[in-house]
Amino acid sequence: MDQLSRTFAALADPTRRDLVARLTAGDASVAELAAPYAMSLQAVSKHLSVLERAGLVTKRRDAQRRPVHLEAEVLAPMTDWLEVHRRRAEERYQRLDAVLNELAADEAYPATAASRPSPDNQTLGSRE
Repeated sequence: MDQLSRTFAALADPTRRDLVARLTAGDASVAELAAPYAMSLQAVSKHLSVLERAGLVTKRRDAQRRPVHLEAEVLAPMTDWLEVHRRRAEERYQRLDAVLNELAADEAYPATAASRPSPDNQTLGSRE
């Protein structure tokens, strides 16, 4: 599995996305990360292992503490991939908007040029 697929797979779970979001504020211990969840420390550790295998987080040794660190640069290829596809979708929507605006304009003025009165045939007021 390539890195982009591992990243998306790891972030498919809402708990793991929340852990990543919380780590954007800074390193934290497993216990600190587990505190807000109604799950065991072991369950949170399993989520962190998935993130670690995907390269999104690393655990470091800091004396007795083992803080979890977000490897934010791993998110860059995913962000780039999303941006490319967001732009492509936006371009399609802009083309669709143009077509819909053109159709709306045609419906607002359904008469063809041949059936429209010419300026010569229009009465601008009676001058007789």
